[in-house]
Amino acid sequence: MVPIQEPITGNEDQGGLTSPYQVLVQFYCAFNRSDLSMMEANWANTDDIAMDNPLGGIKRGWKEIRPVYERIFSGPAEVYVEYYDYTIHETPEMFYAVGRERGYFRLGNEEVKLAIRTSRVFQKLEGSWRQVHHHGSIDEPKLLERYQSAVLGNRP
Repeated sequence: MVPIQEPITGNEDQGGLTSPYQVLVQFYCAFNRSDLSMMEANWANTDDIAMDNPLGGIKRGWKEIRPVYERIFSGPAEVYVEYYDYTIHETPEMFYAVGRERGYFRLGNEEVKLAIRTSRVFQKLEGSWRQVHHHGSIDEPKLLERYQSAVLGNRP
């Protein structure tokens, strides 16, 4: 399988949200527009979901995941990411996407480029794709520290 290099930014057509690609577009649209309602619609709103990312550690259930997005969306830093170098692996009831995010965070006059390894798992629930797991990792320790400090508002 050849990884797709054309990035998903969230500005692409979401169509009827029937394909894995369209649901990924919805996620990045919600993220880059800081749209918490759209983000909630992208995730399964159950206690069974999990997210492991550079800002929040492991969070389980929508009640724990939602505050992570609230912090990002209302925090002092502007954060933008797009998904590229990804593959999509699909069965009738689930799909997962494995790739990379690139982008930036801006805080005041400072802009730092982001490089995040990212996987997302979606399950078909009641006929619609819903995200049930996300894992993101930043390999470079100094970048991770700067990102956490800027977005979480606890600058060193």
